Amino acid sequence: MAKKKISKEKSIRRAKHVTELVICAVALASGALIIKGAADRAKPVEMSDFYDKTDIPEETTQPSTSEPDPNKIIYENFSVKTKNTYKGDLILVNEDHQYFAGDEDLVSILTKNDETGRSCFTAVDYDYKIISAAYEPMAQMIESFYDATGISDLMIYGSYRTREFQQMLYENDLAANGEDSSTLVAKPGYSEHETGYAFDFSRYEKGTGAPVDYDGTGEYEWFAENCYKYGFIIRYTEDKQSITKIQSEPWHFRYVGIPHAYYMTNKGLCLEEYTELVRNHPYQGKHLEFSDHNGKNYEVYFVESVGSIETDTSVPVPTGLKYEISGNNVDGFVVTVYKDEKRSDSADITSPTESESTENGVE
Repeated sequence: MAKKKISKEKSIRRAKHVTELVICAVALASGALIIKGAADRAKPVEMSDFYDKTDIPEETTQPSTSEPDPNKIIYENFSVKTKNTYKGDLILVNEDHQYFAGDEDLVSILTKNDETGRSCFTAVDYDYKIISAAYEPMAQMIESFYDATGISDLMIYGSYRTREFQQMLYENDLAANGEDSSTLVAKPGYSEHETGYAFDFSRYEKGTGAPVDYDGTGEYEWFAENCYKYGFIIRYTEDKQSITKIQSEPWHFRYVGIPHAYYMTNKGLCLEEYTELVRNHPYQGKHLEFSDHNGKNYEVYFVESVGSIETDTSVPVPTGLKYEISGNNVDGFVVTVYKDEKRSDSADITSPTESESTENGVE
C-alpha cells in the first residue's frame, strides 16, 4: 500500500516537471519570434519609385558670384505737376480732346530766319509763329529739301493760331460748305494749330509772291518720305480719316520728336493710334522698346497722372540717361528714354526730387 502511494507521488512530480518544461519552451519560442520581428522591422526601407533626389536642395548654398547687369536701367521717382498732362510734344488734340495748356513758348518764323540767315523758305508775315522747340527741326528739314532739290518756293501759310482766329476760320468753313460741322477745319479749342506744334505748307510764285496750293506731289514727296527724320509727321492722311475725323491734308505737319515720328511712320500709325499704343505700355509693365533709322535705341512707357491739376504726379525716370517727359493731353505722361545718351543737368523738363529707386521698370 505504501509503495503505490510513493509511485503516485513520483508520477505527479514528473508531470509537473514536464509541464514546466513545456511552458519554458513556449516562452523561449515566443521570445525568439518577437526578436526576429524586431530585427525584420529594423531593415532599411527601400526607396520609393516616385522619389526624386533632385527635389532636395543642398544643405548649404554657395553665394552668387555673378556681377550686377550693367545694362539694367535704374529708375527714380520725379515729381511732375499734374497739370503738365496737357503740355508737351505728344499732346493729342482732336475733336475729343480739347487743348487747355496755353502759355506757349512761341517764336516768329521770319524773325528766326533773319537771326539764322535762312532764306530758302518764308512765311506770310512776321506774325506767323511756331513753338520754339519745333522751329529748328522745321528749318533744318526745309534746308535739307532745298539741298536735295534746289527748290526754295515754300511758304509757311498756317502756324500758331489764337482761339479767336480758329473760331473765325471754323465759322467761315461752315458758311462755305453749308454743314453743321467741318472735316477740314477743327473746332476752336480742338485745333493743333493752337498748340504751336503744327504748321501748314504753301508755295508762292516767284516774282508775285502769290500763294500756290501745296499737294505734296512730285519733288515735294520728299517731305512725306523724310519728315520723320526731323521729328515731324503728316498729321492727317486719307487712310486715317475715320480715326482723325479730318480729311487728308498733305500740307499739315505736326512735330512729335524724332523717336515717335520714326515709330509712327514705320508702323503706319496716326497720333491717336500711337497715344493708345503707349498707354498700353505702362511703367509697371512691358515698355515699348525700338531702334530708329540711325540705330539709336529708345524705351517708351506711360505713367498715369493722379489727383487734381494742383497736385503732383510721381513719374519714374532713369538715372544717368537722357529722357523726356510729355503729357498726352488725355490722362498721363509719356516718358521717352534715350538709351544711348547720358543725361545732362538741363536735359529734362522736370526737376528731380528725392525718392525711392527701382530697377528695370519693376518695383
